[in-house]
Amino acid sequence: MAKLLLCSLAWFTFPSFADNKPLNSPVDYLSVLLSLVVVIAMVFMLGYLMRRFNVTQHGGGQMKVVGSMALGTRERILVIQVGEEQHMLGVTAQNINHLARLETPLEVPQASGDNFKNKLSQLMQGHKGKTDE
Repeated sequence: MAKLLLCSLAWFTFPSFADNKPLNSPVDYLSVLLSLVVVIAMVFMLGYLMRRFNVTQHGGGQMKVVGSMALGTRERILVIQVGEEQHMLGVTAQNINHLARLETPLEVPQASGDNFKNKLSQLMQGHKGKTDE
């Protein structure tokens, strides 16, 4: 899919490539340079969006991160849930230490997708109520 998009972008952006003519004018070079900048910007934007919306992590397994708190630049405290038990871990750049098993478990927050779905349905129901009046 991405290859097809880049090929179509190259076809419309670089008319001199479609005709198999060499780049002759500064406008052709500027077009190539601007197209390259657009492609690089799109790569960085997609990387930012993937990190922002946590696309790479899956939460459907047996282990979940219930909460975390940063203590320094590379030090964190994590509360993970394994089955029905919750454990507190200390994580540094060099190692991971088990700090404690929690006797009273923390409340597990809802997944962000479920939260968005609930908010959207509440907004839509509120909007329907206003139009029905």
